[in-house]
Amino acid sequence: MSQSRYAVRPGNWDHAGSRVMDDGVNFCVFSRYATEIDLLLFEQDDSREPYEVIRLNPKVNRTFFFWHLFVEGLAEGVWYNWRVHGGCDTRAIGCRIDGAKVLLDPWAVTVSDRLWNRARAAGAGDNMTTAMRARVMRDEYDWEGDAPLHIPPHRAVIYEMHVGGFTRHPSAGVDHPGTFAGVIEKIPYLQALGITHVELLPVMAFDIQDVPPKTAAMGLENYWGYSSHSFFAPHPGFARDLTCARDEFRDLVKALHRAGIGVILDVVFNHTAEGGADGPTINFKGLGNEIFYHLDAIDHRLYRDYTGCGNTVNCNHPLVTRFLMDVLRYWVRQMHVDGFRFDLASALARGEDGRPQYHAPLLWSIELSPTLGRSHIIAEAWDAAGLYQVGDFPGYRWAEWNGRYRDVIRGFVRGDPGLIAEVATRIAGSSDMYAQRGRLPSNSINFITCHDGFTLWDLVSYERKHNEANGEDNRDGHAHNISWNCGVEGPTDDPAILALRRRQARNFIAILMLSQGVPMLRAGDELLQSKRGNNNSYCQNNEISWINWDLLGHNCGMQDFVQWMIALRKRHPSLHRSRFLTGEPTSEDGLPDITWYGAELERPDWDDPEARALAFTLAGAAEDEPPLHILLNMGPDECLFALPALPDWSWRLVMDTAREPALIEPLEPVPMDARHLRVESRSVVVLEGLAH
Repeated sequence: MSQSRYAVRPGNWDHAGSRVMDDGVNFCVFSRYATEIDLLLFEQDDSREPYEVIRLNPKVNRTFFFWHLFVEGLAEGVWYNWRVHGGCDTRAIGCRIDGAKVLLDPWAVTVSDRLWNRARAAGAGDNMTTAMRARVMRDEYDWEGDAPLHIPPHRAVIYEMHVGGFTRHPSAGVDHPGTFAGVIEKIPYLQALGITHVELLPVMAFDIQDVPPKTAAMGLENYWGYSSHSFFAPHPGFARDLTCARDEFRDLVKALHRAGIGVILDVVFNHTAEGGADGPTINFKGLGNEIFYHLDAIDHRLYRDYTGCGNTVNCNHPLVTRFLMDVLRYWVRQMHVDGFRFDLASALARGEDGRPQYHAPLLWSIELSPTLGRSHIIAEAWDAAGLYQVGDFPGYRWAEWNGRYRDVIRGFVRGDPGLIAEVATRIAGSSDMYAQRGRLPSNSINFITCHDGFTLWDLVSYERKHNEANGEDNRDGHAHNISWNCGVEGPTDDPAILALRRRQARNFIAILMLSQGVPMLRAGDELLQSKRGNNNSYCQNNEISWINWDLLGHNCGMQDFVQWMIALRKRHPSLHRSRFLTGEPTSEDGLPDITWYGAELERPDWDDPEARALAFTLAGAAEDEPPLHILLNMGPDECLFALPALPDWSWRLVMDTAREPALIEPLEPVPMDARHLRVESRSVVVLEGLAH
């Protein structure tokens, strides 16, 4: 151990990262093949050189493969890095220790990327002056009695949003645009909308420089944040003061909880910002590349890439599983979040041979964790290498982004014929995918749009992606959008086409909110936000992606419609049942919980290849809850629907997407002797029971 201005002790290996004690700081990190490790201390996050370098002695400061040191008299606020020496045969073993690289602590809770240069970290040679730094932090936050909300899954209405893009646009009118604090200023809007949870695109620290070279040359950056490197640390770019990023995030959580809104984090455990063999060394590569990543079985210099991002995290190794579980427990216990959505979660199910395994160690550890027992856990149940597990994701409690729901509802609203059987199944909660395994409607996260793909307005305005602004010659992004432009590609001044597009947007929202399962909205869709046909805006930290709040006054009541549909869903428990519909009587008045019809009062011809019309009646699920009768006509012509006559109830018209505005005020009673109702083409009608 080198001479130090500080008195040092061996320290403890039972707590990784840095831990502030009364008389100093304990440091601990894992590296199996290191022979020596240096602790580098910096006065500021932009200090180019350390003011102190302390070398750890393997005979004193190593226990098993953990390296540890206690520095007496050191206090909160110091910045630090690791430098690791040693190595092994990379081809045979897979370690990539490089004594020239300065490493970020994987357990850091506060990081700075002020000096960061990705190219220097990827190239040969020393990157001391351009590395990210970690900060020694004491945890003294006052939660003021706050705790996770534990809203039951079947009652959730999720709102997917990007922290920065939500308030970055000048029209947001906030004091702290693009930050956690900026979102706090918009909480009254979220409350009024009626959503129960925000699902935040990645807020764990990510590398904004992780974009292709041509994209970087255009001045673009990684905006979405699916390039994590420090899983315990909030992204410094979302904080007013990066040294306070952790507490600023906590302020947001606390404020949202006070408003009755839960917080779900989009987490990226499938890969890291370190990329493949030509990617940068940030932390995991330099400490334990051989355990943290899936490597080729013969040549360990090569990475198995099931994510499309250069590497895949090896969730099978016990230390990696422990690390990721510690991350999740930390965000629940210390950060009070209410749940997690796991990006490309099927990659987490791949065994060390790359094959999918049902008893995947990380996935079952999450499923069975007492700490996470009341947290929402949501899987994007596919990966970039073709593994698609929607309806068959390992475990029972896991909810899934239901890509089959998205695709069939998009096709149905577009006007594709012959889909009514599957449309009915998706609206009823996708029992074909979940019931046989003892799962519930809440296992299905229903969505039409999300961050990845067209916005709702672009879905009804474009048939082709227009990603030229990304610098990849429009090769990026998915070409299978199941969209319809209503007759003109992109912007138009034609009032008839604009009216049809608005109607189609309302149809999507109406069906989403009338479906069993958990609805998820993409932030900005209620404002009819467009991204100019860009369906892969991952690199657009600009007005293409930012929400323009001026749209609120120019969207022909769309925001009011979304708010009203959420309120309708909330006041009708029949729309968010905790168990699957059976078609059997469950209410006191003897009505079946659901009855399906075609245009006439008989079961639809489920096999009709031309069918585009469907109707159903939902009995009330709560005392005094009126029944609902829903009519869907996605054909090009109007349709005359027969109306069921129910004992003790008549019908009143409450919503018709063919009207503008679609909300019927005052409510229109349907004449008692009316036997039919004419429904316009491409429209959804909702009738509510009126007690005699």
